[in-house]
Amino acid sequence: MTSRPEEPGVVLRQLIDALGEAVLTDPKSLAAARTDRSGKTSDFEPICVVEAKSTDDVVAVMKIANQTLTPVVTRGAGSGLAGGAIGSLGEIVLSLAKMNKIIEISTENRWAQVQAGVINQDLNLAAQKLGLWFTPDPASRMWSTVGGNIATNAGGLLCAKYGVTREAVRQLTVVMADGEVMTLGHETVKGVTGLDLVGLMVGSEGTLGVITEAKVSLKPVDPHAVTTLSARAADITLAARAVQETIRHGLQPSVFELIDETCTRYITEHLEGVVLEKSFNMLIAQTDGAGAELLAEKIAQVWRDLGLEVQVEECGEELLSFRRAMLPALEAKGKVLIEDVAVPISKMGEMLQALRDIESQYGILIPTVAHAGDGNLHPNFVYSEEEVPEHIWNAADAIFRKAISLGGTLTGEHGVGLLKRQWLIDELGQSQTKLQWQIKKVFDPNNILNPGKVFDPEHFN
Repeated sequence: MTSRPEEPGVVLRQLIDALGEAVLTDPKSLAAARTDRSGKTSDFEPICVVEAKSTDDVVAVMKIANQTLTPVVTRGAGSGLAGGAIGSLGEIVLSLAKMNKIIEISTENRWAQVQAGVINQDLNLAAQKLGLWFTPDPASRMWSTVGGNIATNAGGLLCAKYGVTREAVRQLTVVMADGEVMTLGHETVKGVTGLDLVGLMVGSEGTLGVITEAKVSLKPVDPHAVTTLSARAADITLAARAVQETIRHGLQPSVFELIDETCTRYITEHLEGVVLEKSFNMLIAQTDGAGAELLAEKIAQVWRDLGLEVQVEECGEELLSFRRAMLPALEAKGKVLIEDVAVPISKMGEMLQALRDIESQYGILIPTVAHAGDGNLHPNFVYSEEEVPEHIWNAADAIFRKAISLGGTLTGEHGVGLLKRQWLIDELGQSQTKLQWQIKKVFDPNNILNPGKVFDPEHFN
């Protein structure tokens, strides 16, 4: 192995010799690899983009990268919101988007074996034909990949009842930094042999290994009709209190979303082309399983007792479509920085009020939606400049620090990536952050896997 990185031209020739036409250097491919849906764009182009079609292709890339000390940025659909899959100068961007085969769906074991580039919605459509479904349900399910969901431990609208991606992952095929292929985890439902390396890989954002395949758990399709209810609240803290009271009463919807008044106005304008005379905060809940209608009525009664205006209906797909229209509605206003903090549910009202205070302090609007059932809030910023303005980053800083002070976290599901690495120590502390860095060095001693993401290079060498 070389003691210093090889010249990019040498690396490129080795990759082309090994993988031929899978190695892309055209301007369009390189430009696309410099950015994702976070709005962050790197200043320089990567060496190339490699479109892997198999685990063997990934092995070839990692062996060359390890021998030449060349950084590798693994990428799926490019739909990340934290700048975690952006390529830059001297880096190989390893795209798994073409690794999109559903290898097997086992009805007996209730799992699917898939390549990392499989789109969430495609997996669900295939599983539903066999009476099964994949519970992670990010708002980006139409384009986000299973591998990307695993890399960021993505959540979504159904987390309140069914949990985040981690709960659905049984086994992973991972290519390590030196090109070795490892199978981590178990096919079995239970398995506690040794340390939980699957749990460590989930949410690692490409810093520990390249996930090429996964066995993920599936659940039987529920034959019962769902019931959906919505409520309007004039005050955001009242909406938060309704969430807290619902949970305190032991009531568990499958979907539990909060949309603040700015978001309801923007979405309504986007979908219906009308301006609301009076904005309102909105709660949406959906119940499933046997007794879904009765559970919905119990939730509705809790909300009515608090003075909320409530509607109950079967199915309610229009309401969920309204919620999923948040991002397109914001993008119609300008460029969007989507943030992602989570707080204990008991602190959600305080966090929402803090967002209103930060709006006033910085003279901006922060349209916010929340996966209210698990305390995960998405404050958003809309701007027109080429780069995110400094005052918006200052407002985001205030949000992050407030969430941490309430016992919360910087990110519930988007990941740290480039955008949030400077706040990592604020949440985890020096000792835990150092331990995490030491773990990365065990998996990736030459620091070639997504370097600069998650761990700020100013703090780690």
